[in-house]
Amino acid sequence: MKNQPKKGILIAYGELFLKSEGVRKLFQKRLINNLRFFLRKEEVDFSLIFSRERIFIETEQAKAALKIVKRVFGIAWIAESFCFSNVSQLINFIDKNYADWIKKNETFAIRMKKDRKIIDRIARNINRKVDLDKPKREIFVEVRKKGVFLYLKKQKGVGGLPIGSSGKILSLVSGGIDSPIAVYSIAKRGAENVWLHFHSFPLVSNASIEKVKEMAKIFLNYQSHLKIYFVPFQKAQIEIKTKTPAKYRVLLYRRLMLKIAERIAEKENCQALVTGESLGQVSSQTLPNIKITEQSVKIPILRPLVGLDKEEIIKLARKIGFFEISIKPQEDCCTLFIPKHQTAEGKIETIKEIEKQLNSTKIIREIIKEIKVERF
Repeated sequence: MKNQPKKGILIAYGELFLKSEGVRKLFQKRLINNLRFFLRKEEVDFSLIFSRERIFIETEQAKAALKIVKRVFGIAWIAESFCFSNVSQLINFIDKNYADWIKKNETFAIRMKKDRKIIDRIARNINRKVDLDKPKREIFVEVRKKGVFLYLKKQKGVGGLPIGSSGKILSLVSGGIDSPIAVYSIAKRGAENVWLHFHSFPLVSNASIEKVKEMAKIFLNYQSHLKIYFVPFQKAQIEIKTKTPAKYRVLLYRRLMLKIAERIAEKENCQALVTGESLGQVSSQTLPNIKITEQSVKIPILRPLVGLDKEEIIKLARKIGFFEISIKPQEDCCTLFIPKHQTAEGKIETIKEIEKQLNSTKIIREIIKEIKVERF
């Protein structure tokens, strides 16, 4: 009907609203494109109304749309909403429907954005007691150029920045608990992900490969597409195990991994590597050893989990949906070759001397020939 309001979802931007005008417009475009992709993917019928501060998704499938929008990075809050063409239409709607929202013994408050002068016009026909400090019910109204919006409840968005607004990175994903949370965390900051997985198949089962593929399906709830590089690492590990002292092997593995990752990052035009390292969690993640491993490459290495403990990481894994996949048993590419005793404080001079015994260039060249790429 002509006088009926539009139904849908009202979206408030996250921190992108604080950016300069040019950057804000670019980020807004990314967010709108991401919303369109995921809504179309789930076959939701919709149209968009967007302005400097808000996006309104007009749809009759509000519940389905809400579930999707909750996963899109760059959103501060979300609300099921009505959109009116003018204030008179809004007031008439509230007059007819407020009794369904506010019981006779309940207090209410009107929370107004922009034009506060119309509060009295809205409130005069609401036969309920006003309590501005601790109301039982709230009516939110926003008067904007592209419509007058009414909603009764806000829901927190996931926050962050729209994916694609902060460049492109290459994430090292093991199949364990930490690395997928690092991936999620850096994606939340607007970085588009390419994944890299080192494995030891066929020396061990392909369990880690299958786990990473399962994780990719979950991650596609946040990023529209994903490329994964599957890197066979067993030959390099055998070479290192037969030619080097046991306590330095993990550092040597990690340095070689980063060198390979740097090559792939260059190919993909990625601006940084991402790992799931958390400071002090294992011997290879002490400050001296982190310094040794990152000196093997020139590309920046980002560690989103560096200050989190294991319980915090597990809590995030459960919330996002990675945890049950992460704890499935696997023999990963490092576990098979990890010695009982590793150094927690390696010496870069010693590591470089040991590396002279290895033909790293040849090893890397052979590994790169055997890499398989899959797109999701």
